[in-house]
Amino acid sequence: MRDSGGRGRWYPAVVIALLLAILAAGAANNLVRNPQPRLVADGVPGHATAHTASSLGGGGERYAEMVQHALADLSALTLPNGATLAGWDGPWRYVWPRDASFVAAAHCAIGQYDEAHKVLAFLDTVRPATGRWEARYTETGAHVPDGREPQLDASGWVLWATWMCRSGNQYWDLVKESADQIVRELTSDGLPNPSPDYWERSEKQLTLGTVAPLLTGLRSAVRIATEQDRPADATRWRAALQKLSQATDQVFGPEYPRSPAKAVSFVEPGVEPVGVGGGADAIVTVLGPPFAPARPVVSTAIDRAHAVLTQPNGGVTPGESWRADGVSWTPQTALFALSAAARGDHARAEQLLSWLDRNRTRSGALPEKVNRDDEPAGEAPLAWTSALVILAATALQNPLPIP
Repeated sequence: MRDSGGRGRWYPAVVIALLLAILAAGAANNLVRNPQPRLVADGVPGHATAHTASSLGGGGERYAEMVQHALADLSALTLPNGATLAGWDGPWRYVWPRDASFVAAAHCAIGQYDEAHKVLAFLDTVRPATGRWEARYTETGAHVPDGREPQLDASGWVLWATWMCRSGNQYWDLVKESADQIVRELTSDGLPNPSPDYWERSEKQLTLGTVAPLLTGLRSAVRIATEQDRPADATRWRAALQKLSQATDQVFGPEYPRSPAKAVSFVEPGVEPVGVGGGADAIVTVLGPPFAPARPVVSTAIDRAHAVLTQPNGGVTPGESWRADGVSWTPQTALFALSAAARGDHARAEQLLSWLDRNRTRSGALPEKVNRDDEPAGEAPLAWTSALVILAATALQNPLPIP
C-alpha cells in the first residue's frame, strides 16, 4: 500500500472550502438576481384614519389600533362605486376579485354590512356571465388588457364572500354563475384544468392555489342554495364538491403541496409515503378553518408549511418554489395568522399578528412585503393584508363562520 502522507488530512478541508465558496457565490448571485425590495409608497394621499376602537367588533384590545388603521385604509381604497383597489399606486391600482372578496368578508366579520355590500355590488357589475373572472379590473369595471389570463380561483372567493355576508339572495345570479362555472371546469378526474392563481403567473400544472378556493366556494354555494331553498342547485353543487374534495385528497394529500407530487417515496411498509416535488404553499391554510371544517391531516400540513416557509425575518414566503430572496410577504403571513386563530392556536396567531404590527410603515399602513433588512417594502397599504388582519384579529375573539 502506498503512503499518502498528509494529503488525507487536508483533502476534506479543501473540498469543504470549495463547496462553501460555491454556496456563497450562489447566494450572492441570487441576491443580485433578486435585489432588495423597497417601499414604493406609504399611505393613501390626503387620507387620515377616522375609525374609532369601538368600531372594531371582536378585534380585541391588543391589536385594536392596527385593525382600526386597516379599516380606515380599506375605506380609503374603496371608491364611491364600490371598486376596492388592491393598492393606491401604479400596478396595484386595480380591483382583483380575490382581494375585493376578502375585503367584503372582513367588513361582514365585524358587522359592517353596508360597506361590504358596496364591494359586492361592484363585483356583481363586473361578473362574467360565463367563463372565468378576469385577473383584475379597472376602477370603472373594464378589463385590463395586460396579457394576464382569467383566473379560476375568483369563482371560489366571491362565493365565500357572498356567503359570509349573507347576501346569497341579493346576488343570486353571481352565486349561480360562479358555482356553475366551477362545475363546468371539473374534468373526468374531478379536478379543473390549470389556471393562474394568486402567484399571478401562467401555470402548466394545476395548483392548490386554484383548488383550495374552489372547494371553499362550492361549500359556500351549497350553503347559500340550501338557505335559499333551491334544492336542485344545492344537489348539483354538493355532488361537484364531493367530486373535487375526493380528487384533491387523492392527488394532493397528505401534504397538500402547491402542485401534485411528481413522485412518491415509499420508506418502508406501514410508513406513510412521502411526496417528492410540489413544494409547500401558504394557500394550504385555505383547506382548514375558517374556510373549511378542521381535519387533523390538514392541520398537520398547515403547520409543516408554516415551518418550511418562515423566513429569517419572521414572516413567511408564499411557497417553497417562490424566489429564495429572504423577503416575507404580509398576505401569506396574515393567512397563517388567520388559520392559527381559527384553529384555536392563539399563541401562534398572536405571534404573527404582533410581527405584522411591528412591521407596519411609519404612517401605520400594512405593507405588501418586509425585506431582508426588516424594512417595509412594496405597496402600503395593501388591501388583501388589511382585510386578513381584520379577520385574524376578529377570529381571536369570536369564531368565524365556516361554510
